[in-house]
Amino acid sequence: MANLGNPQNTIEIIQKYEFRFQKKFGQNFLIDTHVLEKIVEAAGVTKDDMVLEIGPGIGTMTQYLAEAAREVVAVEIDNNLIPILQDTLSDYDNVVIINNDILKVDLEALSKEHNGGKPIKVVANLPYYITTPIIMGLFESNVPLDNITIMVQKEVADRMQEGPGSKDYGALSLAVQYYAKPEIVTNVPPNCFMPRPNVGSAVIKLTRYPEPPVKVDDAKKMFSLIRASFNQRRKTLVNGLNNAPGLHFTKDQIVEALEKMGLSETIRGEALTLEQFAELSNILK
Repeated sequence: MANLGNPQNTIEIIQKYEFRFQKKFGQNFLIDTHVLEKIVEAAGVTKDDMVLEIGPGIGTMTQYLAEAAREVVAVEIDNNLIPILQDTLSDYDNVVIINNDILKVDLEALSKEHNGGKPIKVVANLPYYITTPIIMGLFESNVPLDNITIMVQKEVADRMQEGPGSKDYGALSLAVQYYAKPEIVTNVPPNCFMPRPNVGSAVIKLTRYPEPPVKVDDAKKMFSLIRASFNQRRKTLVNGLNNAPGLHFTKDQIVEALEKMGLSETIRGEALTLEQFAELSNILK
């Protein structure tokens, strides 16, 4: 089968099947062999690995992964792409195509069935609107993960590795950094895709920590504090937490907790590190 990293071959397949790009699925197909090679290399895919690919599109990345991995399980939501994938991947006997929404797939069962419960590697080219739910779904599920190597909008990649005090720092930065070590692999300009998106993209690798870098008694509670403190960025942390539905702390309790930590009651959530959110969560029993 022709290498789909070559734009000419991508155009031929799209024309052959009269494929229509769907805005609702945020479809942009990668047409740059260097970027494709970089992603496989960054993910560290070997013949021992099962790779979960989210959103294979017409199978461009899938071809590269199938060459490198023991098995690739590709989950595609758009049923118009299934016959195309069966065609473009017909040379590979180590690819399983699943037509489903990744948020509805039982990933734990999938990793047991295809990888005996050993850690899997995830590779994806994710549309902007669904990046956060997919990443959080992967981290919060009981799926054993080695790393997630994904193409996302550039500003989302930046946000994932930001620290306190910057305008891009937020709940996503903290959540990613609780579960994994983020590193940007490469920036990808719009002309590497078909059709061209309006924004730049970046490949970011999230390497799962064996143990989270902070000790927290109740991670769920910590994340509800984090979300509440960033929901109203202009407010002080005290007001943000005090007004948050679902959190039941009095102003005095919050002020007292901050005093214990040596922090001012006028501080905003965006100034706190992950360690400080963990400490705050542990104090606010």
